[in-house]
This record gives sequence, structure tokens and C-alpha cells, in this order.
Amino acid sequence: MIDLSFNSSKLLFWPNFLSTTEADELFVELIKVNLWRQDKVKVFGKVYDQPRLCFLAADQKVNYTYSGLTLPAIEFSESLLSLKNRIEEITSARFNSCLANLYRDGNDSNGWHSDDEKELGSQPIIASLSLGVARNFDLKHKKNSLLKKRIELTHGSLLLMSGRTQEDFKHQIAKSKRIHEPRINLTFRYIFDEL
Repeated sequence: MIDLSFNSSKLLFWPNFLSTTEADELFVELIKVNLWRQDKVKVFGKVYDQPRLCFLAADQKVNYTYSGLTLPAIEFSESLLSLKNRIEEITSARFNSCLANLYRDGNDSNGWHSDDEKELGSQPIIASLSLGVARNFDLKHKKNSLLKKRIELTHGSLLLMSGRTQEDFKHQIAKSKRIHEPRINLTFRYIFDEL
């Protein structure tokens, strides 16, 4: 585990959380599921096709809303539930949902944002597992432009964001013309159904 924290914005990184074999098997399983959807999102008052595919899995009937989009949850598959339990054990955090994103190639992206929706509560803990082609994860401080970081999220790696990370930083997966293969990102989080 590598500690990449900025003061009270906590970032922990496990480059090889899953073995190559485990990551390969999970990637093949997930790329084949018929759950991926491309929805429309609202950004600064305009509606766009989301530049990636996604689905939401959860323990219970919870929904997740961001950028004007509400994702209904499906039940955790056996493999996602097992992975959730394993991540909870190593991080000592609790999660009840997994937002899965499929970046089909370098044209798919996730622009600058913070995961600060009210249903995630104050100082949410988010565990992000990467599968497939490596992509750069960029962070920049909301007030101090000199505070920034780039982390290469590799196949089988895990990044844990907690503390003030969502309050203090924005992050992105930028477009890249040199990426021609897919990446799956599994972000485990706790969604509060009543706040």
C-alpha cells in the first residue's frame, strides 16, 4: 500500500490489489454482462450522452443520483459481493453499492468532478478498483492549483479516497487518443437512502 495523502485528504493506493489472474477473470466476466447502459447526463444545464457506459449494483434497493441522472440498482453478483467484502476487510470501511464504469477506449472519459452528492454523506469513503488498460487518474485542488497529482490506475489496482478528498479536490479520467482498449472501474461507496 502506498500513501498518497494530502493532509486531511486521504489517498491510499494498492498497485496489485488483485493478482493478474484474478483481475483478468473479473474483467472478462464484467465485460460480457448485459447490464451496461449509456444514459444522458445534465452538466451546467445541458444534456449530453454520458461518455462511458455504467451500471449500479447494491446490497439493497438504493438509487444513486448525479448530474441529473438517477441510476436504479441491481443486486450484487456473487463476484462483486466477494470483491466488496475483500475491500471492506482491507480498508475497514463499509460499502453498500458499486458504481461500475466501462470506458470503451480513450474517447470515453469522466470530466473534472467531486463525488460529493448528498446521499454519500460527509467525507465519503470511495474504493476504486481498476480493470483493463491503465488510465491516468488526475486530481487537482479546488483552491490551490499547485496541488495536483496524477496516478496511473493499472489492471487490478485499488485506490481508496477518504477524509476531505471530495471536499478539497476534483478528479478526472481524461480522454486519450493513444488508448484503444477498454477499462472497467468499480467504485464502491456507501449510499445513505435517508439523510
